[in-house]
Amino acid sequence: MASLKDMRVRIAATKATQKITKAMQMVAASKLRRAQAAAEAARPFAERMDRVLGNIAAGMAGREGAPKLLAGTGSDKVHLLIVAAGERGLAGAFNSSIVRLARGHANRLMAEGKEVKILTVGRKGYEQLRRQYEKQIIDRTDLRGVRAIGFEHAEDIAKKVLALFADGQFDVATLFYAQFKSGVAQVPTAQQVIPAKPPEGAAAGTFYDYEPEEEEILAELLPRYVAVQVFRALLENAASFYGSQMSAMDNATRNAGEMIRKQTLTYNRTRQAMITKELIEIISGAEAL
Repeated sequence: MASLKDMRVRIAATKATQKITKAMQMVAASKLRRAQAAAEAARPFAERMDRVLGNIAAGMAGREGAPKLLAGTGSDKVHLLIVAAGERGLAGAFNSSIVRLARGHANRLMAEGKEVKILTVGRKGYEQLRRQYEKQIIDRTDLRGVRAIGFEHAEDIAKKVLALFADGQFDVATLFYAQFKSGVAQVPTAQQVIPAKPPEGAAAGTFYDYEPEEEEILAELLPRYVAVQVFRALLENAASFYGSQMSAMDNATRNAGEMIRKQTLTYNRTRQAMITKELIEIISGAEAL
């Protein structure tokens, strides 16, 4: 059995840990508000981009000369998985849920005889995937030193992806990230970005005549579409990370409080037992005299 001193040290250490987790919870809650506002502000633009692209794509259906970013290469033998995770841990299942979705997708493709290449965004995604797919990882992007996600960061990632596609390195690109729903709910999501695949129903509505021609518009729109989707994924990830971290630190704080209660109870019982034992020894000694 541990001594009373060891118990006091253990209780003090648990209390110190509880203070840290409580502070991290408050910081995550503060950052979550800003990250959530940024993610929600980006959604209307991304959704509008989907609708415009869907409208133009529907107008070009069956026509020759459609850009490869829209029509594809005519093959799906090589797949690029863009796995966007976090730079840090202590956020519950945030990183592992994204990686799990990407891992299941990769395993399914390889079982079908497809070639898989992986581009990671975020240190935690790379660390988890390299254990099993080190040979498939062709590039990585770390945003560890970035204080606030900007469109330029998404544009840099999009340029890498577009350069690989132009060089014939892959046929299909799928983006993996966590879609933010609330502080306690984040949904791992897989979205195909090349060839561009707007959501179903995005083309519904009025068809327009465009000037210049659709081909010229798509030549400018499609690369930006990829960057916008990556930017949206990064913002959704940021909000999801802080939401998951806030929940994880809240649970850790509660668990630490429960541990302190149990440790204090054990300490008090042990101390009382020792006092009782000493009193019995003193009384027994006095009676012996």
